[in-house]
Amino acid sequence: MNRFVIALLSGVAGLALVSGAQAADLIIDEPAAGVVEVAGGNWDGLYVGAFVGGLGGTFEDEASDEYDVSGWLAGVNLGANFTVADGIVLGVVGDIAWSNANEQNGDVLAIDWNASLRGRLGFDGGAFLPYLTAGLAVAGTEIDTVSETHVGWTVGAGVEFAVADNISVDLLYRYSDYGTVDYGFEEFGLTSHAVTVGLNFKF
Repeated sequence: MNRFVIALLSGVAGLALVSGAQAADLIIDEPAAGVVEVAGGNWDGLYVGAFVGGLGGTFEDEASDEYDVSGWLAGVNLGANFTVADGIVLGVVGDIAWSNANEQNGDVLAIDWNASLRGRLGFDGGAFLPYLTAGLAVAGTEIDTVSETHVGWTVGAGVEFAVADNISVDLLYRYSDYGTVDYGFEEFGLTSHAVTVGLNFKF
């Protein structure tokens, strides 16, 4: 993992600690004035959202030479949550994002976009929802003007913090392995790490 991704993870970890403390303040019997009280079991239903974050990836050729790319991403998502037992929330979410992640010494290698279709398993903590996620991952790439599409898998962990009855902040880390693709002149494998923060709107 390159320094770019490590810095992103450190920043999100710090933000998660602060947000976690704020979310804990919401789970009280008599909230202070100006604090939104969010009851448990309020995560069910459809939601849409938007997110931004950082992406660090590695292309690996047939000789096991590695080429790091990094940059920012921005995207949208659509999902649904279902409470299946006390404290257990299952969900499904799909997303697509634009990315400018490219090799730092030039634009010879790049990740132009990525998308995923994932399941989620979460724990209803009232004002917060920690969860694990995994599923299908797709990425559009470019190497030496040749564009290809990688298809693989992704796994990650995140937490949502409720800030109103129908609005939540979503912090997520994902690792993705997009498999190997033949670009005509050589085969390349692709893996990536992504850290994102987003806003979800339930309806």
